[in-house]
Amino acid sequence: MSNLQIGLAIAGGLVLAGVVAHGAWSSRKNAPKQASIPVQSMEPVLQSHEPTLDDPGFAADALSVPAMPRRPAMDSLIDVIATVALDSSVSAVSGDAAIAAMPATRRAGSKPFAIEGYNLVSQVWESPQPGQRYGGFQTGVQLANRSGALNEIEYSEFVVKTQAFADAISATPEFPEMLDEVARARELDQFASAHDAQLGFTIRALNASWSPGYIHQNAARLGFVAGAIPGRLVLPASVEGLPPVLVLSFDSQAALAEDPAQSAIRDIALHLDVAQVDRAEQAFQRMREAATELARSMDGVVTDDDGQPLAPQTMEVIGNELETLYNTLEQRDLAAGSPLARRLFS
Repeated sequence: MSNLQIGLAIAGGLVLAGVVAHGAWSSRKNAPKQASIPVQSMEPVLQSHEPTLDDPGFAADALSVPAMPRRPAMDSLIDVIATVALDSSVSAVSGDAAIAAMPATRRAGSKPFAIEGYNLVSQVWESPQPGQRYGGFQTGVQLANRSGALNEIEYSEFVVKTQAFADAISATPEFPEMLDEVARARELDQFASAHDAQLGFTIRALNASWSPGYIHQNAARLGFVAGAIPGRLVLPASVEGLPPVLVLSFDSQAALAEDPAQSAIRDIALHLDVAQVDRAEQAFQRMREAATELARSMDGVVTDDDGQPLAPQTMEVIGNELETLYNTLEQRDLAAGSPLARRLFS
């Protein structure tokens, strides 16, 4: 082989090595960022931090506690309430009998339906409990929720369920006027629709994408824990058992991939359900801080849903509007984070 042939072979080898090296470098550069330490499975956290109880005052994905607080008593502010008086021949009804007489479902259409009894021992209204004795009952159906206002069909279903319960325990119900209650439901629904704020920020990757483990690691530094749904993390409230302050979410399919480390995620979302979170939590301020820190540490940018960067001035305007909203809800006795607000805005 001539010197020229040897030189060309060496040059070709160097070029090939350069191409391979460049490809490897590009691959590493474009690969999803990984957590600096292995992220252990969060399955135990999923079960202990985010239950899926069917609680009308509990937002989906709320942080769990060993025992959830009992549903608050019905309130005429957001409920239609019918009295169910025992017949003169009946002095009391056992909790077991009341439970057996309850309808199979606790809804009238899209509205929560509830039954409460007056406990003769504790002298409080509560959901019927086994082994207790009750001197009277009341049933209720919620006037409005995020599905809309109570309508005539739902009111009629409420009446049918209540009458069947009353017949089973030898009692007589008394109902409010349907047209008055439906009108009240529409007014409450109009108020709720005008004051229902759900805010969202998006953090988008500027350069390299992120792996689920990388997102978990950076979010965990800010206090987020895994939620019950893959691709979802929550920032717990300061009081156990209440809905989370913030929810962080990303593509659930990426979280469920056979090799999540290879999943390339380019954006994550921060969500705040204003009415579900107590004002004292300073949720919007914490949302701003979390979004800013995640963008800084993960090389991203904070945008709105349309991909437009959010300027600090825009966030200030949103914060001021939220203060006005908080005041309005409090004046209506529906303070953000209160049991009534959590039921109404659900």
